[in-house]
Amino acid sequence: MRYRRFGKTNLQLSIFSLGTMHCLASEEVFQQTLQTAISLGINHLETARGYGNSERFLGKFLNQGLSLPRQQIYITTKLTPTADADTMSQWIDESLERLQLDYIDCVAIHGINTWEHLNYVTQPNGCFLALEKALDEGKINHIGFSTHGSLDVILAAIKTDLFEFINLHYYYFFQHHGPAIELASQKDLGIFIISPGDKGGLLYNPSSLLEGLCSPVSPLELTYRFLLSDRRINTLSMGPANPREFASIVPLFEQDNELTEVEINKLQALESHLENVLNSDHCRQCYQCLPCPENINIPEILRLRNLAVAYGMTTYGQYRYRMLENAGHWFPGNKGNRCTECGDCLPRCPENLEIPRLLKNAHERLNGPSRRRLWE
Repeated sequence: MRYRRFGKTNLQLSIFSLGTMHCLASEEVFQQTLQTAISLGINHLETARGYGNSERFLGKFLNQGLSLPRQQIYITTKLTPTADADTMSQWIDESLERLQLDYIDCVAIHGINTWEHLNYVTQPNGCFLALEKALDEGKINHIGFSTHGSLDVILAAIKTDLFEFINLHYYYFFQHHGPAIELASQKDLGIFIISPGDKGGLLYNPSSLLEGLCSPVSPLELTYRFLLSDRRINTLSMGPANPREFASIVPLFEQDNELTEVEINKLQALESHLENVLNSDHCRQCYQCLPCPENINIPEILRLRNLAVAYGMTTYGQYRYRMLENAGHWFPGNKGNRCTECGDCLPRCPENLEIPRLLKNAHERLNGPSRRRLWE
C-alpha cells in the first residue's frame, strides 16, 4: 500500500480509504471487511452519523477487533450541517460514544451542498463554533467538509479557510469540479475523492462496450489510475460490501505513479469515441444553460445521456437519473420531462444543442423507479 500526506492535516493516509456505508449487511460482514482492509494496509476508515449502524459497528471493532495500535488507524466521521452549535456539540459527543473513542481524527461537515449549509458554518453561532470547541478540547483533531454541491458553493467553502480537508466528487467521467481540486490543492487541503467506483460510473459492473474500449485495462482500474496519477489527490474512497470485493483492486495499492503510455492511449481513445458517437449532440458541460426556469438539472442530465449513448453506461445513467426529484440537495434538480420548451437555455448554449429534444430523449432512456438512500 502507498501512502500520501493528507494536506495540512499532515496525516499519512493510504491511497485507498475504506468507506463503511456499503458493508452493513451484518455486524459479522462489517468486521470481516474492516479486518481485510487493515490487513491490506488501509489505515483510513470513514463513517458518518447518518450511515445506519456504521458508527456503532466501527466502535465495537476498534474496541475489540483492531489488531493495530489506535494511533496507526485514522477515523473520519461526518456530521450534517446545522445552524445550532449546541446540536453539533451534542452530535460530536454521541459519535464519540458510539465509536468508543477519546478522540476522532477527522470530522467532516457532511454535505455543504447549498448556500444555506455554508451559512450554517460561517454564521457567528453556527456549527463551526462547536467544532472549534471540540478541537480545543482534544475531542477531534482535524475539521473538513464533504460536498455534493455546485462548484460555486464548493469554491466558496474552500475560500473560507476554515477547513483542513475536503471530500468531493471528481472522476474521469465527471471533471467539472477540476477548479475545486486546483483551489483545494493551492490551500493545502487534504483531498479525498468520494466513491469513484460507484458514483464515478458503476465501474465495478461496466457495460461490455466500455469494457472493450478500455481493454486490456479495466474501466475501474483506469479511473483509479486517472485519479491517483494526479499528485494533488491524496486518497480515494472504496466501499466494498464484503471482503471479496477487495480482490480486483489489490494490485492498484502499489500503483500511484504517472499514467503509462497504454493508459494515456486508452483515455485518448475514450475521448475520441465520445466525440465520434455524439457528434453534434455532445454536451461539453459548460453549464451556461443554467439556471433553468423549471429547475431542470440540464448539464447533469446531458452528461448522463453522453455516457449512455457513447459508452453504453445506461445502467449508471438510470441509477443517477432516477435520484433526481428524490434525493433533495444531495442530487438536486428536476428531470428532463419537466421541460416546457420555453427556449430560455438555447441562446446560451455555445454548442447550439437542441436541448429540449435531448432532455426528452434522456428521460426516455434513463427514467425509472425512484431510488432510496442506501442507509434508509
